[in-house]
Amino acid sequence: MPINRRQFNQLLLLSGASLAMAGMPSLTEAATETPVRGGTLNWAYYPDPTSLIAINTSSGTGQAIGPKVNEGLFDFDYDLNPIPLLATEWSVSDDQLRYTFKLRQGVRWHDGADFTSEDVAFTILRLKQAHPRGRITYQNVTAVETPDAHTAIIVLSKPAPYLITALSSSESPIVPKHIYETFKPEEQPKLAQMIGTGPFILKEWVPGSHLIFDRNPNYWDAPKPYLDRVILHVILDPAARAAALETGEIDIGANPVPLSDIERLKANPSLVVDTTTYAYSGPQQQLFFNYENEILTKRDVRLAIAHAIDLQKLVTIALYGYGEVSPSPVSTALPKWYDPSIKAWAPDPKLSEKLLDQAGYPRGANGSRFKLRLAYNSFLQPSYADFIKQSLAVIGIDAEILKLDLATFLKTVYTDRSWDLVIESLSNTFDPTLGVQRAYWSKNFKIGLVFSNASHYANPEVDRLLEAAAVEPDKGKRRDLWYQFQHIIHEDVVSVDLVAAGSQIVANKKVRNFAPGAQGINNSFGQIWLSPES
Repeated sequence: MPINRRQFNQLLLLSGASLAMAGMPSLTEAATETPVRGGTLNWAYYPDPTSLIAINTSSGTGQAIGPKVNEGLFDFDYDLNPIPLLATEWSVSDDQLRYTFKLRQGVRWHDGADFTSEDVAFTILRLKQAHPRGRITYQNVTAVETPDAHTAIIVLSKPAPYLITALSSSESPIVPKHIYETFKPEEQPKLAQMIGTGPFILKEWVPGSHLIFDRNPNYWDAPKPYLDRVILHVILDPAARAAALETGEIDIGANPVPLSDIERLKANPSLVVDTTTYAYSGPQQQLFFNYENEILTKRDVRLAIAHAIDLQKLVTIALYGYGEVSPSPVSTALPKWYDPSIKAWAPDPKLSEKLLDQAGYPRGANGSRFKLRLAYNSFLQPSYADFIKQSLAVIGIDAEILKLDLATFLKTVYTDRSWDLVIESLSNTFDPTLGVQRAYWSKNFKIGLVFSNASHYANPEVDRLLEAAAVEPDKGKRRDLWYQFQHIIHEDVVSVDLVAAGSQIVANKKVRNFAPGAQGINNSFGQIWLSPES
């Protein structure tokens, strides 16, 4: 029976077993293999990235690309246990208001400057100011003390029980103060400003075409990285990505092909298809309403839309079974916080019709009740929008699909606000305070702040529950707060929570150790090596 990447890595601890995944080395071989130095990794990527470092964005592009250049204080194993990276040790005060980090010595930025505690202090405050999730993660940070060059102390006004786990390269990348203080918090660095401590140096960026990362010859964790070069190829056509993987022109990609192609790729002896849900991802796809549209302020209308969408069919038809119904604002991928008593609204078009009539929106002569603009995150399969458009057409709602590239999507939804419904993919991450709160907290509505409270939803009781959960150190009490939150959101149909979509990493079998921890493919690539014998 095929196993996923996490199971594979765990089995490496065993000896003498055999592995039944096409293209994988045997366990004995993998356990004794020595990484080989050299080679170029060809990485297929989409959409065309506009932001590369997750210092002021929670965009998937920053999370995937940034860790190759900028590192966090910690890496994390599959169970979210911290592994020292730029921080070598840490301690927490008894009142949980002071986090002290000892920083790795001898680390230099790509431009030769020393990495110090001043960089950590600057980064944490920049994340608090400019990052959609960082505004929540670090909301209670009152100061970052720097008693010496290799000690940083984060001082809080209230506890932050999720703080350590937020200090990864993909979530809280440490950036050089001497570079980033020269431009505004909302700006992304230009090529010459892409300075990090990571295993690769960004040498070339041609929008719409490629990025080239060369090995950092002075990387602190020698002999890593093993690769000489990583080339990110922007390939927007999914059929082209599939062909490139099959011919060997591309070595690896995340969610690279249409779901209809997955079974064919699984049968290819040259490829590995990893379907692990990594602990850092917390997948969740949602349908949000724009509360600035008067029609959508009516609960009956929102409930009618919810009853029009058959979530199980969405999984089966649009996702080819790669996912599961996830009807609460907290993803089913987070069982510690998800309330299983919340069930999906039953598909019932007749009830939807009745609710819309009651709301004062009868069908017109052409059969249509009203028209809505339906946007969707370009990371998602277009089949999401197609399915929902067809579902709404059955009940007389004409949904106009807005097909937008990522940059235009972000501007349309979060700045121009020229939309009515949006299908989003706001990851819950590893903790709902970081992944969920941003979408429902009234204080996280800000024009231009991407991946935040797009609905412009405001509810004082929801704010209270979110703010209480964010600082509650007792796990049982914190879970109860999240349960209360979920019931309010679900019963008021604040959003239609759709599915927790599965993810796939497709790689050539020569690519070794591509997802060694909780961040999956959003790691530094420092551990990846290419087997010459594959």
